[in-house]
Amino acid sequence: MDGQVPWQFDTDPADPFDDFLSNRQFVEYEAELAADLNDAVDAVGEVEPVDWRTLTAVEAEMHWRSLDTFVHWLRTTYGLPPTVIPPLWHRHPELVWELSALHTHWMACYEPGGSGSGPIAWHADFADTRDRLREWVATSGTRLDRDRPTRATSWPGEPTVAPADEQPITDRRADFAAFVAADLDARRATRAQANRKDWAARGRRGAS
Repeated sequence: MDGQVPWQFDTDPADPFDDFLSNRQFVEYEAELAADLNDAVDAVGEVEPVDWRTLTAVEAEMHWRSLDTFVHWLRTTYGLPPTVIPPLWHRHPELVWELSALHTHWMACYEPGGSGSGPIAWHADFADTRDRLREWVATSGTRLDRDRPTRATSWPGEPTVAPADEQPITDRRADFAAFVAADLDARRATRAQANRKDWAARGRRGAS
């Protein structure tokens, strides 16, 4: 995929508060964010939990796009600092799982025809989620301008993993696109290997 995904899009438009915006421009900006979020929700379809371990490349591409759109809307709408949602959240599984759970919960609570108390329930859970996100981010060590993989403790008998150095963050969008491209390639390779094993097993059964 040459390090790119076909649906690269601007999830980080220029900060609307860098320059003065008229009320009309701000309303248009908010409407654009809402439209992007609705499009992403429509693409996902029926609301159900996302098990990132078992997704195919096609499924993962859809969910990465939807989650990235939601996270951008979330941090922009609620003014969340990088201590809650850092730029490279996608490189930290603990943040992906937490944000993905918040996303599906949001879709369920705001689903057309849902309970009128759903939104307030979501906001109550959102408050708890922010506390957990702060803890995850503080433990992981990722920041606004630099990042390193979350460190895991090796248990007795396991190989020791050397801690990785911090890397500067220069382009969030490019990093996200490259990360997703690598993730999709890995999922395709895993599926291809499973298919080869399946065909080999069928061949052995047919020969016996």
